[in-house]
Amino acid sequence: MFNDFTFLYPYLLLLIIPFIFAHKYFKNDTASYYMPHFYNTLPHANKKENLKSTLKWLILIFMLLALAFPVVVKRIKDTKHKSIDIVLSLDTSGSMSMIGFNPKKYKQSRWDVVREVTKDFIQKRKYDRIGLVVFASSTAVASPLSHDKQSQLDIINSIELGVVGKSTALVDGVVSAVSLLKKSKKSSKVIIVLSDGEDSASKIPLSVALKFAKTYGIKIYTITIDKSNSNMLKILSNQNGGRNFEANNKEDLYDVYQMIDTLERTAPEKKQKILEPLAFYFLALALVFAFLLLLLITPREKF
Repeated sequence: MFNDFTFLYPYLLLLIIPFIFAHKYFKNDTASYYMPHFYNTLPHANKKENLKSTLKWLILIFMLLALAFPVVVKRIKDTKHKSIDIVLSLDTSGSMSMIGFNPKKYKQSRWDVVREVTKDFIQKRKYDRIGLVVFASSTAVASPLSHDKQSQLDIINSIELGVVGKSTALVDGVVSAVSLLKKSKKSSKVIIVLSDGEDSASKIPLSVALKFAKTYGIKIYTITIDKSNSNMLKILSNQNGGRNFEANNKEDLYDVYQMIDTLERTAPEKKQKILEPLAFYFLALALVFAFLLLLLITPREKF
C-alpha cells in the first residue's frame, strides 16, 4: 500500500497572501496617552500580545488548510483485475524424442524445442496462474496452478521423456488439466494441449473430456506438432471455443504461442485510489486555537 498527502484545492492556499499584505501595510492606529497603563508596560503583557497574535495566525492558517481540502491518497491493489488460469498439457511420449523439428539445430529433439518455447510463454504470462500436466501412457500433474513461474521453469527443465510412459494418452491429459481448473473462480480458464500424435492410450472417452470442459467453462487450444494430422486435437479445440494450430518447426511453434498470447490477453494489475479526507482535523485545530484565544481576551478587549 502506498500513501500520499496532497490537497484537492491547493490554489486556495494563496489566500494567505492578501492577509500577509494587509498585516504589513494596513495596521490600526494606536492611541497615545500621557499616562500609559501601568499593566501594559509590564514584560508579561508583551508576551501575552505575541501569543494572541500567534494564535490568530494559526487559526487563519489552519482554516485555509482545511479549505484547501487535504487528503491522504491510498493506493491499493485492485483484486478484480482480469487474469487467466492456464494449464499446459504437454506430450512426453516416445515420439517427442524425434529430431529435425528445429532446422537450425537438426539434432535437437521435439521435446527440447517444446521445453524451450514453453518456458518463454510461461515467462510472458506475468499475471496469470499456470498449471502443468504431462501425458504419455498415463498422466501426471507436474505443477498445480501457481504464480511461481521460476519453480515451473525448473520443473520443465527437469522433465524427461518417458517419465510417464511411451504411448499417448491425450484425452486423459485433457481430463487431468480440467481437474486443475474445475475449482478456479476465474472467468477465463484455458487449456493448451500440445501433442505430435493421435491418442493411443487414454482410458477416458473423448466425449467425457469434452463434456467436462464445457461444464466448467474451459476453452481448449490445441497445437499439432510436425504434421501429425491429429483429428482428435482438432475436435478438442473446435468443440470448446478454442482453436487448433499446426507447428512444423520451432519458428512456427513460437508463432503459435504468440498467437495464443494475443488471443488470451491479460489486463495488467491496476491500483485503486482511495481518498481519506483530513480537513476535519485541520478545522478542529483551528477551533482549538480559537478557544485558546478567547481565554486570553478580556471582556473589554477588542479581538
